[in-house]
Amino acid sequence: MSDRGLTHLDPLGRARMVDVTPKEPTHRRAIAKCRVYMQPETTALVARGAVTKGDVLAVARVAGIQAAKKTPDLIPLCHQLTIGSVFVNFTIDDAYIEVEAQVDTVDRTGVEMEALTACSVSALTIYDMCKSADRSMTIGDLTLWEKTGGRSGTYRKAPELDAI
Repeated sequence: MSDRGLTHLDPLGRARMVDVTPKEPTHRRAIAKCRVYMQPETTALVARGAVTKGDVLAVARVAGIQAAKKTPDLIPLCHQLTIGSVFVNFTIDDAYIEVEAQVDTVDRTGVEMEALTACSVSALTIYDMCKSADRSMTIGDLTLWEKTGGRSGTYRKAPELDAI
């Protein structure tokens, strides 16, 4: 809870969207990461482009970009933002695929939820594309890695919490 109380509740305790109209637009960026854990055979299939549904990472990238743009449709109290850019990238390891999503805007509120949504939907798409080869996959470690801009300034995940 902030020193201003619960910002998304009105005086009667009902959910409300915070009024950001008095704020000045600034450049804001958020980076989120997560991992899709899978069998080494499955990561090898993805790396070779041999998954029967098609190019897993290409589809997951587009899904993440679309998800970032649709975040206010999914998260009830998120503001509609003009998204300047969305990057979704992947790192393939033996036991997982790491997803990284970066979202930029010049607006009155941050893009943390857009980055987290892009990351999670990309991971879900990887699961969907690979489930016929590996139903034991798990998605985890979803975290805000970094955010810049706005009144609260820069946040970077603490190194001692660096599980990914």
